[in-house]
Amino acid sequence: MSRGARTDIEAVEAANTALYDAVEHADLDALQDLWMNDGISVVHPGWPVLTGRDEVLRSYALIMANTDYVQFFLTDVEVAVHGDTALVSCTENILSGGPAEDDGSAGPLVGGLVVATNVFRRDEGGRWKVWSHHGSPVLVEREDDEDEGGLDDGDVTL
Repeated sequence: MSRGARTDIEAVEAANTALYDAVEHADLDALQDLWMNDGISVVHPGWPVLTGRDEVLRSYALIMANTDYVQFFLTDVEVAVHGDTALVSCTENILSGGPAEDDGSAGPLVGGLVVATNVFRRDEGGRWKVWSHHGSPVLVEREDDEDEGGLDDGDVTL
């Protein structure tokens, strides 16, 4: 692998990390700077496809305004660079929480898994920017000591 290709992979990894950091910190300004200006799209788990800069950024603003706490632990990260386009696939291990309790203690925490594909394009200035994000929830079987025989409607969560 050439040094240039390794540098591109590292730059895409850094851009991908910055995307999740911006959401974790509810930093809409940073998030706006990370996205391409034209032709962008996003699919959040359970949402329809959103296209265009205004719709995409509005969706993140809504998510961040209605999420008191979120943290991403990325696993299974794979990066491929082809010219000025890069593809990142990963598993988002998400920990999110609700409002603090009346006594000031942390609110309830919920975990979830999402498989994500992030597509980046190199802009005119050489920066890698998000072109598209697609996240799909992973169905997880709950452990149930009483039911060893298989799945039923109560055994699958998102």
